Amino acid sequence: MEDLLAFELAETAQALRRAFDRRAGALGTTRAQWRVLARLARDDGQRQIDLADSLDVEPITLCRMIDRLSEAGLVERRDDPADRRARRVHLTAKAAPVVESLRGLAETFFAEALSGVGEQQQEQVRDALRRIRGNLSDGGRGAAPAKGMKA
Repeated sequence: MEDLLAFELAETAQALRRAFDRRAGALGTTRAQWRVLARLARDDGQRQIDLADSLDVEPITLCRMIDRLSEAGLVERRDDPADRRARRVHLTAKAAPVVESLRGLAETFFAEALSGVGEQQQEQVRDALRRIRGNLSDGGRGAAPAKGMKA
């Protein structure tokens, strides 16, 4: 049963990524770029190394993404006043309408993806996924499953 669940999770994540890529591409961006913009919209001015870590990408990969976003005028690098070796990444004014368009796209996208899935079902899935992440984040020594949940 666990193999089937892992397969379903992976297939669903892949389907979500592909469908979102198609829609984001219509706005002239990629999902990877959207992730950078969304993260900066929540916490602007992050150090590049911290941003790479939060996105779970290699620093060189993030550097290339920032290069492209910078060329498009959506982000800029600034020296870190506390560490002259570090650079901080900031959204530009030009990024605001792009981020808003992508937010609207994401809201519509997920509303369509979750069509027919009730609020209670969504909450159960979120709870189960949080438990799975928790089990993984502490090295598999997670607490016993919550009542009514199978491990």
